[in-house]
Amino acid sequence: MGEPEVLTIDVNGVPTRVWRKGRGAPLGFLAGFGGLPRWVPFLDRLAETRQVIVPSLPGFPGGERGHSLLDTHLDWVLALRRTILAAGLDGADLVGSSVGGSMAAEMAAIWPSSVRKLVLGAPFGLFDAADPPTDPWAQRADRIPGLLCADPETWKALKALPEGANSVEWPIEQTRATEAAARIFWPLGNTRLEKRLPLIAAPTLILWGEQDRIMPLSYAQRIAGLLAGPHEIRIIPGAGHLAELDQPDAVASAILSWMT
Repeated sequence: MGEPEVLTIDVNGVPTRVWRKGRGAPLGFLAGFGGLPRWVPFLDRLAETRQVIVPSLPGFPGGERGHSLLDTHLDWVLALRRTILAAGLDGADLVGSSVGGSMAAEMAAIWPSSVRKLVLGAPFGLFDAADPPTDPWAQRADRIPGLLCADPETWKALKALPEGANSVEWPIEQTRATEAAARIFWPLGNTRLEKRLPLIAAPTLILWGEQDRIMPLSYAQRIAGLLAGPHEIRIIPGAGHLAELDQPDAVASAILSWMT
């Protein structure tokens, strides 16, 4: 299908990457932990029938250093609101995974008219002391691939140095993305999202990897119990926390069927 179109928008005075590919009604995707340093097959699958728009979050790959300007969770929410508007996603369908799932939920809760239909893939932002999430920032680097994906090689391939990339800058960019996520979700990944979930009016699909080792599967039911509008839970076999990387076809099919 070829490479996506690369656009640049301004978020808080910082240039930020937006990918766009496909035709049809716009469908936004907010990436998970670590961001997206490269285009992935899951996005191609979505782009077969929709215009897929993928803005970067500040500090994530494509987001330069914009995270250093954001000191509070409210700062992050407002920065994402500016990003959604500048990327042409206001009022569109929105998909968020992991870190991006939490931010997508914030958009749908605080600005209900900004999201037509919503997909939340194992979002951060909740904390249950009886069944706590795994803290990815407290792990050894060699454990991260197996925590984020059912197949660790999938994560390693995503983060591998591309041909022609700057071998010094590339690992710095990946580390910066981890720092940016920590700034959003410190401490313990808990933004008290549960207080705002009942405000979501958009029909919501809750997606979870069956082998998620970061966010407990019990949180899917917890989220569903807080949503006032129509919703559904789908569990993806053979997938970890970033289910769209492990099982791109199954996740894309679930999303596209929900969006019809």
